[in-house]
Amino acid sequence: MASATRQGDDDLEGVEFVREDDGSITARDLETGLARGGDTRAQALTQLAEVLALEAGDGERIDDPDAFLQNIGIDADTDDKELPNFLR
Repeated sequence: MASATRQGDDDLEGVEFVREDDGSITARDLETGLARGGDTRAQALTQLAEVLALEAGDGERIDDPDAFLQNIGIDADTDDKELPNFLR
């Protein structure tokens, strides 16, 4: 079941919450369509805030992608098809 802060608003502002089948909650920004989830509404909103900040240009630039991959435990020489989609 989904609920939005404003329903029927043409300018699409606010956040929509969706309770998933596994009990988690997804928060979706109506303006951008970006979404993140968590075990609670607060966790979902915190995760969504981080995604929106990154989308707006906040965060640190990755100067050495191979070093970054190694730092998070992924072999930089791995075949591209083995990497998660967000790293391809």
